[in-house]
Amino acid sequence: MFIGHFAAGFAGKKFARRSNVAVLLAAASFLDLLWPVFLMLGWEQVRMNPGVTSFKKFDFTYYPWSHSLLMAVVWATAFALVYYLISRYRAGAITVWICVISHWVLDWVSHRPDLPLYPGDGGHAGLGLWNSVAATMVVELLMFAVGLSLYVKTTRARDGVGRYAFLAYIIFLLMAYVGDRFSGPPPTVANLVWASLVAELILIAWAWWFDHHRELRAQIEA
Repeated sequence: MFIGHFAAGFAGKKFARRSNVAVLLAAASFLDLLWPVFLMLGWEQVRMNPGVTSFKKFDFTYYPWSHSLLMAVVWATAFALVYYLISRYRAGAITVWICVISHWVLDWVSHRPDLPLYPGDGGHAGLGLWNSVAATMVVELLMFAVGLSLYVKTTRARDGVGRYAFLAYIIFLLMAYVGDRFSGPPPTVANLVWASLVAELILIAWAWWFDHHRELRAQIEA
């Protein structure tokens, strides 16, 4: 999934009202932030393979350190613990943990059976939503609408940045989602790695910026 993970991060703001949404989006996308780094280090592998599923153009051949179920629990716990030690905000730490785990759950729904359960495990999981382009887009767009609705019901813009930078962010995400579906595969794995990492970091920084210019609709904080 792509915007499905962003949906989880936006929805998390309802339950972690003091957390900047960038932290929640980073948590929901954390496994995908680790993945390009691990590819660069040679710890994991991917190959361009248009047609492996109807929706995605590459084959996840080996990625247990970033995307196995066991390691998702490890990364979720580490992220939540670090966040709690910095913020002392229990609701935020719990929501961060759930957001990281949600990534594996949503990938389990969308991937073909290629998600490892733990490093070294021969068994893999995946329900294969990506085998249907129409079903994938309907599910993700509905999730995105729900996540955005929860975010908008929780926060409101307090200036132009909070309003228009947020609106531009949503438009950009939707254009990137549709554009990726109808574009060709990256020419090389290196292009995929750098594009993925840079895009994720820019989107997290952008989210931090606009959320800093929004305020809670109700001042009773979780």
